[in-house]
Amino acid sequence: MKMMTKATVLLLVLATAACTNPNRFGAGGVGGAGGAGADGFGANAGMAGSASDPRSPMFFNQTIGDRVLFAVDQSTISPEGRTILDGQAQWLLTNADYRAVIEGHADEQGTREYNLALGFRRANAVREYLVSRGVPSSRLEVTSYGKERPIEVCSNEACYSQNRRAVTVLSFSALTS
Repeated sequence: MKMMTKATVLLLVLATAACTNPNRFGAGGVGGAGGAGADGFGANAGMAGSASDPRSPMFFNQTIGDRVLFAVDQSTISPEGRTILDGQAQWLLTNADYRAVIEGHADEQGTREYNLALGFRRANAVREYLVSRGVPSSRLEVTSYGKERPIEVCSNEACYSQNRRAVTVLSFSALTS
């Protein structure tokens, strides 16, 4: 019985602690600094580094999109792909401290050599598009994994279509002049 009482008290303490008010220090967090900060983003812009922070890689991956899909045996960028890449280009131009490696991928159909070459063509098509939108080519690299890194594994079109992609992977680097 003593154990049950202790467990109940502990549960009540934990439940009460979980119900604290996140705005107890004012609209902007500790110190009540609400409104826009020096960077021009308000409290609704999200915490630094989160998916709601427009300057974070997580925002890039989840909101803008880090991948472009391709049709079978194609390296031509679709209209949907161009929309994603326009967002990527704008993000990269705004966040000049980031470099990108563009990974080309293919589905499991075809030979290893063919798919490596196709993955490279896809990655290069994305790179060329980003450069055409003003991203310096010195900040972009390409690589191909062909069919070696599938995100879906099965032998049908639903999986194949997800594996025919180019993925933009960000890395932070303080660029030097």
